Amino acid sequence: MKKKISKKNNSKFEKELKNKTVLITGGAGSVGKILTKRMLSYSVKSVRVLDTDEHALFKLGREVKSSKLRLLLGSILDQDRVNMAANDVDIIIHCAAIKNIEISEYNPIETINTNVNGTVNLIKAAINNAPIKFLNISTDKAAEPSTLYGTTKQLSEKTISWAGNYLSNAKFATVRLGNIFETRGNVMEVWRKEEKENLPLSITDPLMKRYFFHIDEAVSFILNCLPMIKSGEIFIPKMKSYKIKDLAD
Repeated sequence: MKKKISKKNNSKFEKELKNKTVLITGGAGSVGKILTKRMLSYSVKSVRVLDTDEHALFKLGREVKSSKLRLLLGSILDQDRVNMAANDVDIIIHCAAIKNIEISEYNPIETINTNVNGTVNLIKAAINNAPIKFLNISTDKAAEPSTLYGTTKQLSEKTISWAGNYLSNAKFATVRLGNIFETRGNVMEVWRKEEKENLPLSITDPLMKRYFFHIDEAVSFILNCLPMIKSGEIFIPKMKSYKIKDLAD
């Protein structure tokens, strides 16, 4: 079941987080880092960040001085590591993925392993550890996918929806985000570099449309979805649509 909801302020997630232990996979990435900081501003018991990027974890630890932050180095492809990370957690937010379109197309096996099998590993960890809620972070590219990345995220969405409908030990759902202006590796980053070097902005198709919003809006939406998780929903925020040419202009 898909639900479209607006980005209204919703304080219910404060109750959701009180004295909870949260695991964020890919938590040292662009969205995960902001989400971690926001989580720690509430009365959580602890926030565990699982990531493969040692340097990003180090930087996050330097930026966030909190006794509630736990920095875990490891891969979602390592079932034993995932089980250890998920032990006694109340909420799992799954952000880890291979996202870059070009890299994923050239590395299909690694992309499928991470985006599909990694999600399955986390579902297995949820079965073993019984968190209260599991929220999967996906992309609008999962809708009628034309890329390997979108296809793998669609598969992860379907797997999470299956878990939400048929597994009773936790509540599962997905948040399907669009493009975020501030994340690493997106077109805005490419354009900023090209502009700095006085180069023309790269545009694949001037008529192409993409949905964009800001990272703070994305994190607020993720938090506001937590109280609404029931049985495999896909939550979709309202975002502004841009023609790529207009956005470049």
